[in-house]
Amino acid sequence: MQIVGNPALAGAVTGVGRLTILPARLLLMLLSGFLCMPESVAQDLAGPGPVESMQGEDQLVEYPAAFFARYQPVTALDMVRQVPGFQLDNGSSDRGFIAAVGNILINDVYPSAKQDSPSSILARIPANLVTKIELIRGSVREIDLQGQPVAVNVILDGDFPAVVRWDLYVRHHSEGPAKPGVDMSVSDRWGRIDYNAGVRIEREANGETGNDKDLDADRVLVEESQIEQESTGIDLTGTLNASALMGKTLARINSRIHYETRNPLQVKQVSPLVPGEEPSKELVGNALTIKQFEIGADASRNLNTELAGKGIFLFSLEKLPKTASREVFDADDNRVSSTVAVTTTDSTAVVARLELDWKGWPGHNIQFNMEGAFNALDGTLFQTVDTGSGPVEVEVPGANTRVEEVRGDFLLKDTWSHGLLKLDYGLGAEVSTITQSGDAEQERNFFFLKPEFVLTYAFREREQTRFRLAREVAQLDFDDFVTANVFEDDDLSLGNPDLKPDTTWVAELSHEWRLKNESVLRLTAFHNWISDVLDLLPLTPNFEAPGNIGDGRRWGIELESTVLLDGLGLTGAKLDITALLQDSTVVDPVTGNDRVLSGEGGNNAYRTLENSNKNIRYLFRLDYRQDFSAARVAWGWTIAERDERLLFRVNELDVRDEGYAINVFIETTRWKNLKVSLVGDNLLNFAQVRDRTFYAGERELTPVDSYKTEERFNGRRLTLTISGTF
Repeated sequence: MQIVGNPALAGAVTGVGRLTILPARLLLMLLSGFLCMPESVAQDLAGPGPVESMQGEDQLVEYPAAFFARYQPVTALDMVRQVPGFQLDNGSSDRGFIAAVGNILINDVYPSAKQDSPSSILARIPANLVTKIELIRGSVREIDLQGQPVAVNVILDGDFPAVVRWDLYVRHHSEGPAKPGVDMSVSDRWGRIDYNAGVRIEREANGETGNDKDLDADRVLVEESQIEQESTGIDLTGTLNASALMGKTLARINSRIHYETRNPLQVKQVSPLVPGEEPSKELVGNALTIKQFEIGADASRNLNTELAGKGIFLFSLEKLPKTASREVFDADDNRVSSTVAVTTTDSTAVVARLELDWKGWPGHNIQFNMEGAFNALDGTLFQTVDTGSGPVEVEVPGANTRVEEVRGDFLLKDTWSHGLLKLDYGLGAEVSTITQSGDAEQERNFFFLKPEFVLTYAFREREQTRFRLAREVAQLDFDDFVTANVFEDDDLSLGNPDLKPDTTWVAELSHEWRLKNESVLRLTAFHNWISDVLDLLPLTPNFEAPGNIGDGRRWGIELESTVLLDGLGLTGAKLDITALLQDSTVVDPVTGNDRVLSGEGGNNAYRTLENSNKNIRYLFRLDYRQDFSAARVAWGWTIAERDERLLFRVNELDVRDEGYAINVFIETTRWKNLKVSLVGDNLLNFAQVRDRTFYAGERELTPVDSYKTEERFNGRRLTLTISGTF
């Protein structure tokens, strides 16, 4: 492989680079101790509190509610976060039902919701309604893990009195206004209906400061800018979840309504260092309103002794009107130009799904799922430019369009249990039609086969090996079909009507160790073969758009662990570890050389890249917690860091990095059974750095034209929360 041009690009391909020595040594020390520790010693080091029970040939780990008492939980979310060796996944906003469910079940069922995340639902459930939490590591009670290695099943008490859960909080922000909020929910029974109703009211408040430095091709500073940004607004959310047993049918309804306003204003003071140029000022404002409504319903029942069925219906609607503006003022504060863009983005989604489970074949469980979906996005943009003689309309190609998708998804799957082996194998198919009208008009049809194969082998108590091979089909983000303005960069994010989903063959091999003292270690090696990689596709020597650039690969190793630290003299302490080391390759459509896949960026317009291509080369996160049960006090900290992310534009290399994230917390339940917590976020306030290299023409094939470095400081945040139930 030959890398030419930018040294940062060479570093991105050839090595990990900035992986910090101290965290690496800490990880090695802890893992060495974990792997070398005899289980008898580990049991002696276990802290006080119940231990989990193992069931179903190591496929199910059961934690009774008493296990979590040491953590003084107020909500079901507080409990789930303390399940050893488990990382909560809220799913994604991709179209369809399965992508949104994450790895959380409630009473054996995934919530029929997309906009209402699993963690939000758990946060509204009082902890005293939870009887136990199950960690599912394989096929249990016909529960489909939907490709997840593990899932958590929260079992709620079927007979409970009315409970009101509430949170009051206020956040102090060093770079912005205070952010108060209240979150309340009530769980009760009305006749035969169990329900949970919640409301959240929050002031939207954020801010940041920073600076920009513009340099010429010789890295001589030619311009400096000071940045201040503040955002205010309001966030209102109402939810209602209900369930009832109607004869032999269990019916559930989940609904959510959300209203939010945001009004960020960025002030940029520009100071040229080139003789003869005058200072100036830029104002970039956005007035955004978010309106969302969602309702989901599902019904499940046993159709006979061998066949169970479940139907799911989901409807969601989102409206995002937005007015963005960019104004430029001269040294005398006279307005030189004004650009205003008024956009509307309306999204609709309808999903209907049927799931059938048949267990009439001994040793097997047959599943048949089918899903139909309709998705639509309407985007409009009206833009004007005023340079002193009045506003003039500017035509923006591809900005006024409607995208529709009709999709069908089918899966036939068998789970075969044979002694210590469990084999999940199946074949799925996806057929869809995407139609676009407006500025671009076309209709395209897609068909994909999606085989899957999962082999689980529990050859020893508390150990499990899992191999998975599957073909996954990405879900396109309709926003990438529509052109949008990026006033902060004085740029245009072009839409692409020719996008198609990338497909990935995923191979994973993982092994998990569980000790009786709650310590857990899971190692996973993976390799992905990607067809039609979604990245940035060159359109002209100066513009690019989200597009498919060819085939690529991604491979690496992931570690998840929970380690009890009693053996180090830290009674009641534990450390959760998450680490990822990976690499990737694709042929660059501009240079023709191999390079890494574009990583997720920051606040850029390419949402497909943010959601789908998380191609960072490494990350680690350490979460420390120590509970003093007698004093009813806990404290802890989090240290996290990830690799820089590279975005390969046609005439620019865009590199983002935010440094370490360091948070601390302390909480207590000593007073009147109230939980009082104080959380400090982003304590060291590292700069979020964006380094941009601009080329005279195509990236790396022409000389460098200029450089730009952007630093943003999001500020330290201190949040006081008081929560309780009655």
